[in-house]
Amino acid sequence: MPLTLSSKALSPLTAQCLFRSDERVAVHDHVARELADHALRWRRGAPDAVMHKGRTEHLHVYMLKYGAEVEVTPHPFDDFCLVHTSLVGGLEVETEGQRLYIAEGRSAVLPARRGVRLHWQPGTAQLIVRVPHNLLREVTGMQPDQPVDIGPGHVLPREHTALWDLHTEALLGAMSLTADTPMRAAWLTHFERSVAMFVAAQARTAGSAPAAEPPAAERGTAPGGSRQSQRIEAVMHYIDTHLGAPISLEDLARAGNMSVRTLHELCAQVHNLSPMAWVRERRLQAARSHLALHPQATVTETALRFGFAHAGRFASYYKARFGEVPSQTQARAGH
Repeated sequence: MPLTLSSKALSPLTAQCLFRSDERVAVHDHVARELADHALRWRRGAPDAVMHKGRTEHLHVYMLKYGAEVEVTPHPFDDFCLVHTSLVGGLEVETEGQRLYIAEGRSAVLPARRGVRLHWQPGTAQLIVRVPHNLLREVTGMQPDQPVDIGPGHVLPREHTALWDLHTEALLGAMSLTADTPMRAAWLTHFERSVAMFVAAQARTAGSAPAAEPPAAERGTAPGGSRQSQRIEAVMHYIDTHLGAPISLEDLARAGNMSVRTLHELCAQVHNLSPMAWVRERRLQAARSHLALHPQATVTETALRFGFAHAGRFASYYKARFGEVPSQTQARAGH
């Protein structure tokens, strides 16, 4: 099961509240001291920030919520990387000309890059693990002065996110042990290294992707077999990690390493839908799950969170798809 705010695994962290504040300047100062200096722009909503912190010898683990919609532009941090997990809501990240979307229940590795901007949606809560480069050097056998490059920021594949959740839960469980527990120090060291090795492996995976093949339609061959499945999975992954961001046909075709024409053919063959109808279907499914889990969420915020610019149009699509309006889904979930 993905980590959520109600997960018992988070209790060692929620028991350690670092600060709670509705003062914008104080919130900025607290977060800057813990993570990295940054510019913080407050947008929609009132500040209602809270930060929890746990730590081991090398790792810092945070749970952070701003309450309001905010835009964060961090200064480059050159001695650690961050792994973000969206517990509630979503986080849009702009880095090196690409946009990533960390949807609820997904995780992403964020390096120390210039020009990074993070857009927190209202009510978003993030679990953040700070992994120092020194620990990455240690587990990979690098020299102490060797620069660490984990590549550009990237959202973890769905199956890797599940593995990351298990690593995080194990680390939090070890942190909760009392100091006099036999072998506590050895256990913490083991889990620290496991987390660092996972991040290092993800960096190698992200940086060693095979060269892109020409689209099947341009090679004059029909898509099929495992290649077709890989393309469909790649497009699905792109949609699921960009649910709240604008998506174009060109974005989907690029994600699946195919032409727009081949994209249309595959969607018709596999889903009997056009590509953009497929996007809408994934967004509606995600919105329905969110409304069921959060009966107090507004329909307008939910529409915006999952890529629908007009709440009225979202409600129409929703009723046509599920036979009820969003508020009826929430009412059933609230009972």
